[in-house]
Amino acid sequence: MSTQNSGPETPVGRVDRILAFTALTLAALSVICFFAIIIGSATGMNHNDFAEGLWPVVAAIPMWGLPIAFFMIIALLVLSFVRKGRAAKRS
Repeated sequence: MSTQNSGPETPVGRVDRILAFTALTLAALSVICFFAIIIGSATGMNHNDFAEGLWPVVAAIPMWGLPIAFFMIIALLVLSFVRKGRAAKRS
């Protein structure tokens, strides 16, 4: 088993951690809301029931949360590649 690193070690910054945890939280919340809508539909709720109360918010979270989480993960990857590229130039 090899113990070599593929590149120089770079410290993980605060922005990277915030992006990672926020994207994970937003994606998890979106999936939970998605399953809540599926369970609500399976229990006999019709289209008009989803227009009242908290349901519009529950329906909007997966619609907006998953794409935002995807772009946050892409931004995290770009930041990681830039940080590793700068560290490789320094060494």
